[in-house]
Amino acid sequence: MACDFLPHDETQTEYIRSFTVTVDDELARKLRRPKGRYCTVESRAVPERERTRFRDIAAHIEGAIRRLLPSAVKSVLVAGLGNPNMTADSLGAKTCARIMATRRTDEKDTHAAVSVLTPNVLGVTGIESFDVIAGVVERTSPDAVLAVDSLASAAVSRIASAFQVTDTGITPGSGVSNHRARLCHASLGVPVLSVGVPLVVYASTIIEDATGKECPQESMDEVGRMVVTLKDIDLYVADCADILSAAITQAFL
Repeated sequence: MACDFLPHDETQTEYIRSFTVTVDDELARKLRRPKGRYCTVESRAVPERERTRFRDIAAHIEGAIRRLLPSAVKSVLVAGLGNPNMTADSLGAKTCARIMATRRTDEKDTHAAVSVLTPNVLGVTGIESFDVIAGVVERTSPDAVLAVDSLASAAVSRIASAFQVTDTGITPGSGVSNHRARLCHASLGVPVLSVGVPLVVYASTIIEDATGKECPQESMDEVGRMVVTLKDIDLYVADCADILSAAITQAFL
């Protein structure tokens, strides 16, 4: 099978660029990433406080969600991952707080039934996020799970500027080398979409961006493993949560 290196479903405006990359078996082995489709919506609207652009960004993310979800989805569980008590890690909880749960056991609706869950983290609850979500999936039988989480950025410029949607699922904590049980179709038995925004970055990435060279080992040992974020990250998280909650709500109307 030939590798698909080129983006597709690509659109670009003055303020927004969106594209999809399909990772096939061969490319998955080379990149050591799960096979599937990866959609990215890029915009500097959040860092530049261009709130008038938020609706357009949400529309692009909505389109990505619709493309990656099976058309037969009639119910979805939206899971907000991360620690709501840590600002940079609270994107999942803040997004879910802005989404209206529409699932009713005694009502029929032409729209998808949306249920919302914020499982918190193992260090707070003593229960793995995976176990909480898996239990809810078993009891409520949604057609799909949509997991929302903060991500670690591969470049400083991408913080709060790259909204990512993928149908490969997600491993909570993997961005900061704290891998937990993976949420995916194989582990939960239903399609799993993950939606995230880079909100933290390793200090080593900042060093490499500034110098154009790989972070020296002595710096890596001292500060390179530090995970840092912006001083006004609370504003960034709130804006990203507004955008994602609007996109998710619109996707299931």
